[in-house]
Amino acid sequence: MDTVFRDVRVIDGTGGSSYRADVGLSGGRIAGIHRPGDGPRPSGTRVVDAHGLALAPGFIDMHAHSDLALLTDPSHEAKAAQGVTLEVVGQDGLSYAPVDDRTLAEVRTQITGWNGDGSDVDFTWRSVGEYLDRLDHGFDGEGIAVNAAYLVPQGTVRMLAVGWEDRAATDDELARMRRLVAEGLAQGAVGMSSGLTYTPGMYATDAELTELCRVVAAYGGYYCPHHRSYGAGALGAYAEMVALTREAGCALHLAHAAMNFDVNKGRAGELLALLDTALADGADISLDTYPYTPGCTTLVAMLPSWAAEGGPEATLARLRDDATAGRIRRVMEVEGADGCHGVPIDWDAIEVSGVAHAEQAGLVGRTVAASARERGEEPWTTARRLLLADRLGTTILQHVGHEENVRAIMRHPAHTGGSDGILRGAKPHPRAYGTFPRYLGRYARELGVLSLEECVAHLTSRPAARLRLPDRGLVREGYRADLVLFDPDTVAADATFEAPRRLPTGIPYVLIAGRFVMEDGRRTDVLAGHAVRRAPAG
Repeated sequence: MDTVFRDVRVIDGTGGSSYRADVGLSGGRIAGIHRPGDGPRPSGTRVVDAHGLALAPGFIDMHAHSDLALLTDPSHEAKAAQGVTLEVVGQDGLSYAPVDDRTLAEVRTQITGWNGDGSDVDFTWRSVGEYLDRLDHGFDGEGIAVNAAYLVPQGTVRMLAVGWEDRAATDDELARMRRLVAEGLAQGAVGMSSGLTYTPGMYATDAELTELCRVVAAYGGYYCPHHRSYGAGALGAYAEMVALTREAGCALHLAHAAMNFDVNKGRAGELLALLDTALADGADISLDTYPYTPGCTTLVAMLPSWAAEGGPEATLARLRDDATAGRIRRVMEVEGADGCHGVPIDWDAIEVSGVAHAEQAGLVGRTVAASARERGEEPWTTARRLLLADRLGTTILQHVGHEENVRAIMRHPAHTGGSDGILRGAKPHPRAYGTFPRYLGRYARELGVLSLEECVAHLTSRPAARLRLPDRGLVREGYRADLVLFDPDTVAADATFEAPRRLPTGIPYVLIAGRFVMEDGRRTDVLAGHAVRRAPAG
């Protein structure tokens, strides 16, 4: 065999008990699993003494924002070092395919805070298929750091077909959106995402979303919504997504499922009861979370949706106008903007994590309220000035989560892991570098919220099943050798809010297609990742 891991603790991804074995790899796949007493031990070109290590399927990040990083950062250590071997991008209804020249320029501006402005990217693609081909080509034809699957972004699709108007789509526009979603799925996307607190996707009615989900269902994909509220209307927003996907006959995967803000403290059980009732009635539902309490998004996303109608330039014009800016402030601070989930904004909970323009760097790592106090001004004045100077490119941490909700949701059988990792900014959320080792180290080993075996299942076989990948997510003969070896006693996320880019410890080996992406805890120069396209329905 090419490689044999000798005397390793196999955590196979099923959630069942681990066992000791020699595991051999050949031709990029798992070629043999030899347990004690099975006869002569396998030999290989390379034999790794793995005593004391656990071998698991590679982790699948069900919610990633690496759409451009995969093409600009060949090392991509943020994910490779965590043991991630597959990321799902195209999230929250906003990404870079399908586009035309106008839409590409608009979406690049809108999500600068997530991915940068793309000035270091050659945007040679316009369709979903062309983007996936570009991932396959990667760096000089060698590939990318980890594998990637793609969701058709519903907000971008609406941008193409309708524009930025807050209105119902016409019949012709809806027909075009259906065609665009169908084309993306036919070209290899695994489903469709929405960002229903982000414009222009949030302008879609339930009837429109249901029609698009019918297309997704016809191709065997799944719908992944960032739904309309994680705050004051959270339970209603979850119920809305369950109802419309059931009407469409479409599988549902709830993005970064959480119950945030004071109004939802201790209410995770109500969400889980809602899901359990639907599951018992035959619904196909899964969800992902990250193991942290603060969220992360862009500052402009906090604005009321009417302030973003017309696109980024229209938003900037409204912020420049004193009267309109005053209306925006009142909605945000008194009424509760839909962009802030219907909850009046607490500027002490909004921490600037990254800026697009260096002259704003002094605000990074501080709350808007703290910076305002230092300047002797109102928080809205500070926030408004920052949005204008940074041309909407500011990212924030939002400290609104509850630990008891995080733990309750991660225990649910439909749960999977997703980092929601934004890689840009001077002080990004540490979930981008720490989600998967934090699950293993803090929540499995230290707190016992999940057993180690069950935790691995949440990060491997369950997401693989949602993605309908027939040969990933398990340690099983014939499966792809996308694997991670970690030390169960020491694996930990070293990334913190103060030092968010520290790499984890206790993960010495990561392999994709049997090739070492991480070796002895260090990134190799191997680029073994490619686009993972939707498996045909049936």
